[in-house]
Amino acid sequence: MEEEQMNLKLDMDVQKLEAERLRKRKTKAEEDLDSLKTDYKKLRRSMRTAGLGKTSEKFEELQTRNEALVKSLSENQKEKSELKDKMAELECSLHRYRNRNSVIELKASLNKIEEMKEKTEELETTL
Repeated sequence: MEEEQMNLKLDMDVQKLEAERLRKRKTKAEEDLDSLKTDYKKLRRSMRTAGLGKTSEKFEELQTRNEALVKSLSENQKEKSELKDKMAELECSLHRYRNRNSVIELKASLNKIEEMKEKTEELETTL
């Protein structure tokens, strides 16, 4: 019983570490996404001004950068969504482990109570 309880605690610790690691990745992805959005806005602004007297090469270069940023933005949004799903799954798993651990502790307490009742009855009989 104690070994199973220890295993559950270890599993909970692993789940917590995994959740924290995913939170950090999610935060990083959100920061990258914000940075990409800012870069995208700057690029759009540059493209507007590039159309006013700039060479077509510069415009094409900006357009290529814009396409790369849009692609990167899309990938980061997808990763963010996947990380949210994984976080929800891990939080659910952690909740299940906590509930399971509580049930095990309650069973252990009930067993101790039953043992104490039996000892009490034996002592009363002896008296």
